[in-house]
Amino acid sequence: MNEIVVKSSSSEILIAFLKDKKLIELHNESFDKEYAVGDIYLGKVGKIVPGLNAAFVDVGYDKDAFLHYHDLGPQVKSLNKYVSLSKKGKQNSHNLGYFRPEKDIEKTGSIRDVIQGNDEILVQIDKEPISTKGPRIGSEVSLPGRYLVLVPFSDRVSVSQRVSDKEEKKRLKTLVSSIKPKGFGVIIRTNAAGKKVAELDRDLKDLLAKWEKIHKGLKDARAPKKILGELSRTSALLRDILNDSFEQITVDNEALHEEIETYLDQKLPDAKNKLKLYKGQSPVFDKMGISKQIKASFGNTVTLKSGIYLIIEHTEALHVIDVNSGNRSKSSNDQETNALEVNLEAADEIARQLKLRDMGGIIVVDFIDMKKAENRKQLYHRMKDAMADDKAKHVVLQPSKFGLIQITRQRVRPETNITTNETCASCNGSGQSDASVLLVDEIESNLRYLTTDLKHKKLRLNVHPYVAAYINKGFFFNSMKSKWKREYSVNLAVDESASVPMLDYHFYDKNDHKIELK
Repeated sequence: MNEIVVKSSSSEILIAFLKDKKLIELHNESFDKEYAVGDIYLGKVGKIVPGLNAAFVDVGYDKDAFLHYHDLGPQVKSLNKYVSLSKKGKQNSHNLGYFRPEKDIEKTGSIRDVIQGNDEILVQIDKEPISTKGPRIGSEVSLPGRYLVLVPFSDRVSVSQRVSDKEEKKRLKTLVSSIKPKGFGVIIRTNAAGKKVAELDRDLKDLLAKWEKIHKGLKDARAPKKILGELSRTSALLRDILNDSFEQITVDNEALHEEIETYLDQKLPDAKNKLKLYKGQSPVFDKMGISKQIKASFGNTVTLKSGIYLIIEHTEALHVIDVNSGNRSKSSNDQETNALEVNLEAADEIARQLKLRDMGGIIVVDFIDMKKAENRKQLYHRMKDAMADDKAKHVVLQPSKFGLIQITRQRVRPETNITTNETCASCNGSGQSDASVLLVDEIESNLRYLTTDLKHKKLRLNVHPYVAAYINKGFFFNSMKSKWKREYSVNLAVDESASVPMLDYHFYDKNDHKIELK
């Protein structure tokens, strides 16, 4: 069973993909993120670096974006002409049927022959800002939809390589060629397989409406300026991955539920009945066991049920993963067989970790040494098969004689990095804390203040499961919770959450707003 679970907070949205209740992917959408992959900007060319055959472009970020000659796209001169005419009001329509394109640039040309300092150029974010680097951008603008990708200034129609059926490829190419307007190229996505012309036409019209929005946004625009924003990360992920294999989408926020419902109503009406609004008191990630999996899956050490463990280290240049047999080394099998079994199991988990953390760049995996060439070959094929459904572009190299497998994986966003170590709520990392026996007294003291001084009549207390068990222990009428309810005349709910540190706690009011206690 495949599920999507969406958890929201005031600062971010977390999107989890589950397969048979196991966490496969975790995505983060921060509300303060301004530069997302797919966003289109009118930028201003700054410094040109002939040695790199590249330029730095101001798109409004702290550091200028990097634009290489190879990322300009062959039709960049046509794009520049269109932008210039649109800004001056001389390009009256977004329609490219009567637009006279310029000659394509050479593959091995110089960036100085195409753009100059202070030029204004339309660019698209290819990679988000990572570490100390600004965004990576390109000028080969493409607008992705559910089934199609629209490419202005090109008349080519191509089909995704993942569509393997030759007859289906031919059918799709014929259909799209018959409905696309002149001056636009189209890439047919994998999701288009089996779809009727009406569905493809609807998607195409949505993309042409986006191009029209770009045309209108260019008029009188001055760089740097965002011309078109990509969908929210949540909607973009749904667009790209949602298919018939997903049986349920669970959302814990009413406004977000409505947004997704509207999106599904427009794009995927058949999936609307799969959308559920979670109304439970405990956090949705706790309820569905995701919080525990996050704690177990992130961090430097990842332990598998069999006792195998991985050590994952990150450097500026690459990622290193070390495979350790743990207590599997006690197996009765010979050393070579045991090493093969450990490596094969580790390969599956490594493929999951790369997607889960969205690790990119160069990854070096130090598997346990194996002497037999056929075992190393089997491991190589297992690693490739485990990564076959990874949508990020990647290359897996054959094992070296030292047992190392090198992987390169496309990186377009910062790696998902979740800190699994907790700062002690009582000492704030100082190493000294109040006596834990006083925790419940402190909770009661704050409860007294909230009910007596601030006149709260309905409260929810969120604590670690061990603390919740202590507060709730006993019969209904003599538990600590019952005594507090009677003594302070308050409607009190006590919720347990594995994500709350042992000596921490939070009070929420009747509107479920967190109460800040000094």
